[in-house]
Amino acid sequence: MEDVERLLKGTVEELEKLLNAKNVLGDPIEKDGATVIPIVSYGFGFGAGGGTGGEGAKQGTGGGTAGGGGIKPLGAIIIDGEGARVEAVKGAVSSLAEVAGAVASRALERQGKDEGGSEA
Repeated sequence: MEDVERLLKGTVEELEKLLNAKNVLGDPIEKDGATVIPIVSYGFGFGAGGGTGGEGAKQGTGGGTAGGGGIKPLGAIIIDGEGARVEAVKGAVSSLAEVAGAVASRALERQGKDEGGSEA
């Protein structure tokens, strides 16, 4: 069982490295006075198991871990001279990106008002 615990601990440590905001949002891309921040959905799953057993003098132990994951593009936050907006990847995930865009737009509008900015 110690082997399974060690394998599971190693798996969790690797997942901690992968699951951070940079991997979910991606690195910003700057071009022609605009900044583009990719938005992706990141999912994963893993499992572990182990055991001991045997009959009489035949004894054995075993264990293992497995995992998998994937990344799905949702869209991008675009910041340019016209302001900030979210462009969604068209398809089944568009509604999530649209909601995220609406929330981001409202937050940016509030920030502009709080800083004494004027609305266009």
